[in-house]
Amino acid sequence: MRIQQLIDEIARIDGVPPSPSLGKHLKMATSPFAFYRGTAQLFYADIANGALRYPINLDAIPLTSVVGDCHTSNFGFLTEEGSHGDTVIFAPNDFDDACVGKAYWDLLRYLTSLQLARIHCEGAVLGEFNKVDVDIDKPVVDEAHVVSAQRAFLHSYISTCERVEADPNVIYEAQDCRPDAIPSKLAKLFDKAIKRSSQGEDFTTKSALAKAVCLEDDELKFRNNRSKFTPLATSQFNSLEQAFSPYMDDSVVDIVERVNAGTGSVNMSRYYFLVGPNKPHSEEQFRYCHIVEVKQQRDAAPLAYFPNINPVNTLNAAHLTARCQRRMQRKPDLILDEVEFEDAHYLIRSRHHAKVGIAPEDIAMGNKAVKGGFTYFATLCGYTLALAHCRADRRSTRFAKTTLTHLPTHIDALINAANQYSDQVVSDYHWFIDSLAI
Repeated sequence: MRIQQLIDEIARIDGVPPSPSLGKHLKMATSPFAFYRGTAQLFYADIANGALRYPINLDAIPLTSVVGDCHTSNFGFLTEEGSHGDTVIFAPNDFDDACVGKAYWDLLRYLTSLQLARIHCEGAVLGEFNKVDVDIDKPVVDEAHVVSAQRAFLHSYISTCERVEADPNVIYEAQDCRPDAIPSKLAKLFDKAIKRSSQGEDFTTKSALAKAVCLEDDELKFRNNRSKFTPLATSQFNSLEQAFSPYMDDSVVDIVERVNAGTGSVNMSRYYFLVGPNKPHSEEQFRYCHIVEVKQQRDAAPLAYFPNINPVNTLNAAHLTARCQRRMQRKPDLILDEVEFEDAHYLIRSRHHAKVGIAPEDIAMGNKAVKGGFTYFATLCGYTLALAHCRADRRSTRFAKTTLTHLPTHIDALINAANQYSDQVVSDYHWFIDSLAI
C-alpha cells in the first residue's frame, strides 16, 4: 500500500512515476534530504492519513499564512523588496507552497529537515550519497546536536511569540545584521550576500544578474547557456512581452525560458525577463537592470489534502502565493503579482541579486557546526518563522497568544514525531532509488 501511495503521489505532481529520464528525479536521488524537498505532497498526505502524528491540541492555534514547504534550505539570505532593495536579511525564501494553514505544518516539516540534513552529510562522508560533494574529513553533527537544534528552533519560535504578544511592533523586526553571535558559516554567507547586492563589490561579477546576463556589443542579453536558458521564437517572445510587460517597472530587454530550475517545478513553465533601459547599452546601464521571474504556479502542496481549510485558499495558485508572501515578509518584493496567461496562472516576482541559499553541508558539517553553529542556525530559523507566522494578522496578537497556550507543552511530542517521520522519509528514499534502478 505504501509503495502504491508513493507511485501515485509522485506521478500526480511530476506527471510520471519514478523515472531516471526526469531531471527532477535524478536530483531527488541525491539523498533523503533531496527526496524530501521534491515530495512535499507526501508530507501532507501522511498528515492527512495519520502516518505522521501530531499533538491534536495544536489544532486550537489559529490558522495563519504558512510557508508550506518549510525546510532548512528554504531559509537563507536575500534582499528585502526583491531586486529593488539592498537590506540583506535572513528569512524564509521560498513561498511556492504558501497558503493559509496550520502553523504546526511548518514546524514539523522544518524539524524533520534538521534530522535529514544530518543524514545527508553523514551519508556523504560515508560514501552513501556519491553526488554530494563535501570534504569527508569534516565532522558532522550527531543525533544529540540535532535534538539540541530542534529544541532551540522551537524555543526561539516560542520566545518570539512571547515578544510579539508583549509588543505587536516586534513583527516589524528582521534578522538584518551579520549573524556572528556564535561562530558559524552563516557570517560568511551573509558577507557573500552583501557583496552581491547592487551596491556590493561583487555585484557586476557574482550577483544573480551577473551570472545570467552579458553585454555583447551594445546589447545586454541573457547568456548563451542552453543548460539553463532556452531562446524563444520571435512569436513567443512577442506574446510574452505583450502579456507581461505591464507588470514590469521598465522596458523588457530580453526574455528566455528558464529550464532545469528547482526541485519541485517540473512540468511548469518558467521565464526570465531582463528588465531595464532600452539599448544601446553600456556597462554602466547594467546596474539599472534586474531579472523578473514569470513562473506558472501549481497548487500549494497542502491543498490536495486540506482543500477546505480556509476560503482564501480557493484563490488561484499564483494569487495565493503572492498574497501569502506579502503577508509573511516585512518588506515584500516590489514586483510581486499574478497574471492569467494562456489558461494558466503565472506568478511574477523579482529575482534577488543577492539571494544566497543554504545547503545541508553549510550548517551540519564542520567544526563550527558541531560547536554550536547548527543550533544557532535553527535558532535563527525559529525566530524568523515566528515573525512570518505572526505577521499574517496585523490587527491583533491572537495567533501569538494562542500559540503560547498550546505549543510549549508539546515540544517533546513534536520532536519525537519529526524524528520518527525522518525514518519514514529514509525508507521511502531507498525505495525510490531502487525504483529508479540507477
